Amino acid sequence: MDTRDQWVSTSMPYLAPREAGRPDAWGAETAARGRRGRQRIAHAGEIAAPADIAAILGIAEGEDIVVRRRVMYLDDVPCELTDTYYPAPIARGTRLAGTAKIPGGAVSLLAELGFVGVRVREDVRARMPSEEERAALRTGTDEPVLELTRVTLDGSDQPIQVDRMAMPGHLQRLRYEMRVE
Repeated sequence: MDTRDQWVSTSMPYLAPREAGRPDAWGAETAARGRRGRQRIAHAGEIAAPADIAAILGIAEGEDIVVRRRVMYLDDVPCELTDTYYPAPIARGTRLAGTAKIPGGAVSLLAELGFVGVRVREDVRARMPSEEERAALRTGTDEPVLELTRVTLDGSDQPIQVDRMAMPGHLQRLRYEMRVE
């Protein structure tokens, strides 16, 4: 496989608020690598929390939450489906609940609203995509996706954001760097 086709992803740029006037992390990361990254917000608004997301957020299944559903593109090719979930008290009535692009990204808006992540937990698994995911990502019937679930917690260890991403497995390599202190 041509290494240009594979995307090496690290989570760190997506966890810190951006300085005012700076592009979102995806646009900045792709531009730094000489590529073009964009996103389309397919849906945003309040929904009833599905059981798995409710459990992560520590709320009751069916309780109101806010979701932003996005399709991420790398050089105009869909490379990731990302659903980001927020507790309704944090996101209701904010730009997080709308389909407009958020200058600097959602993490920057959360910080403006007084919610800063200090700890992140990520779980990664390989699985076969749903028919909807397969169509959106333009993958074959035998191609698995990597599913990454990222939970961002505040200083009180309360979840403020849950990201669930599906990425074609053959196009992704996830990189984790850790410092032992």
